[in-house]
Amino acid sequence: MATPSTPYITTAVAHPVVTDLTIRIVSPTDPPSTPETNPQIWHRIEKELYLHKSQQTAWLYVALKNEEELEEDDFLVTDIRVGESPPNAGSGQAWDSRPGGIWVQRSKFSGSIDQAVTEVDVLFGMDAVDPRPQWALMQSSLQLDGEPDIPVARLSVLHGRVKPTLGARPDLRVKADGRFKIVQISDTHMVTGIGLCKDAIDAHGKHLPEGEADPLTMKFIGTILDVEKPDLVVLTGDQLHHDIPDSQTALFKVLAPIIERKIPFTAVFGNHDSEGVHALSRTAQMSILENLPFSLCEAGPKQVDGVGNFYVQVLAPAPSKQPALTLYFLDSHGEIPSWTHKPDYDPIQQSQIDWFVNTSQALRSEREKNDKEDYFHGSLVFQHIPLPEFKNRRLVIHSGHRREPTEGPSVNSHFYDALVKQDVLVLACGHDHVNDFCALLPQESQPDGSKNHLGPWLCYGSVSGFGGYCSYGRKRYYRQMRVFEHDMTNQSLKTWMRDEYKTHRVGELVLVQKGKIVDPPGKDEGRSCVVS
Repeated sequence: MATPSTPYITTAVAHPVVTDLTIRIVSPTDPPSTPETNPQIWHRIEKELYLHKSQQTAWLYVALKNEEELEEDDFLVTDIRVGESPPNAGSGQAWDSRPGGIWVQRSKFSGSIDQAVTEVDVLFGMDAVDPRPQWALMQSSLQLDGEPDIPVARLSVLHGRVKPTLGARPDLRVKADGRFKIVQISDTHMVTGIGLCKDAIDAHGKHLPEGEADPLTMKFIGTILDVEKPDLVVLTGDQLHHDIPDSQTALFKVLAPIIERKIPFTAVFGNHDSEGVHALSRTAQMSILENLPFSLCEAGPKQVDGVGNFYVQVLAPAPSKQPALTLYFLDSHGEIPSWTHKPDYDPIQQSQIDWFVNTSQALRSEREKNDKEDYFHGSLVFQHIPLPEFKNRRLVIHSGHRREPTEGPSVNSHFYDALVKQDVLVLACGHDHVNDFCALLPQESQPDGSKNHLGPWLCYGSVSGFGGYCSYGRKRYYRQMRVFEHDMTNQSLKTWMRDEYKTHRVGELVLVQKGKIVDPPGKDEGRSCVVS
């Protein structure tokens, strides 16, 4: 049985095997009763098949038996199909009928479970995908006679064991030409079902009618990944829309284009990812993320506030074992009740700041101890909700635009000061969909004649999802993704945007040159832009 909190990657040890499955449908007019299924044998998949949108409730139950307990007379499920009539009716193969149009084929245990069904899961919607290797998502939906606006339930099936090598953690390394490229994907706002896009525009800026959202988002992700061919994808929160009935289905749609292209990825959570009655918790979602191919995601230390505070290092070109980049990822929490500021958000907590500072200092000491190579090392930080510094009136925008007021925590926990002291080059976030700028706080003269520290750069990732808003006032904008490229040959870091129509880079900007943050001349439009 597949559950969001259970890793699907296993080693070659004893494994539960599916011996049968069924669906129980309960109507509100039915008298209260105790399920007839033995809980020691039958396990309920914790996904209500009508997505809590019907007066009836329906649940899939899977009968399991541990591999080491199997005997010769035990029947195992070897195949599952869904349809009105039994498959291959004239082939002589026996198929047993189950509720919901399910047909199962069962065979006696032969001493091996390689051909047996070992796990069954449920995903929702005809646009659903299953990026887990060896899993097969059925095209036909369960026959449940639900309302037409309810995304249909579909079975996904695993035969045998998942190969343990599929869980190997990918290594990140700068390519031989000295470059390493990151695509930041923010605010995809996936739902269960196709979703609704309310504010799309065409290539000329003309308003388009309402249409499907998630298929467009998946296409956009695939297009940008094919154009940029990044070495890493960073998801910076609000992968999911708020209050959706099945988080796993929506999350798989975000990740499928990335996994299909075999690109390593990381993710942080946004304020909407775990909102709502039926949404999976951050812990459950992180369990899904950690156990997918090409994932570098981690739950992070338990003593640190939030889920998903971690770092990854990018090694210099082979055969070097020294890191060229250190990338930090933090949980920026969610919305909180407030009498003074609406909306208001939890700030980065002191335990997170302490973890970041201690980790950064330890990694710096390690580099200095082992560094026998002369090269540029850089640190970048990714989170969802912007820090209060993003709305500082002195902020100077050098690329992109502020098109809406910054929404962030009213309390400043001074994480920015820690970033300054640890020489972080960039803090990248999402959240405010139509802001797409990169900006710096200006250098100012100090009493001793020196100037304050320059940087880090504060950069927005804009919005990539067609199910999230992409307008402010009456103006609509293009969906976008941000790209960062680190180049060791000239010790530089630059960034640009890609939108849904332009084939060229938009707002290209050099952030770092010769190992130092660049203060570009001239542009100061940020000072006159909308601020909160």
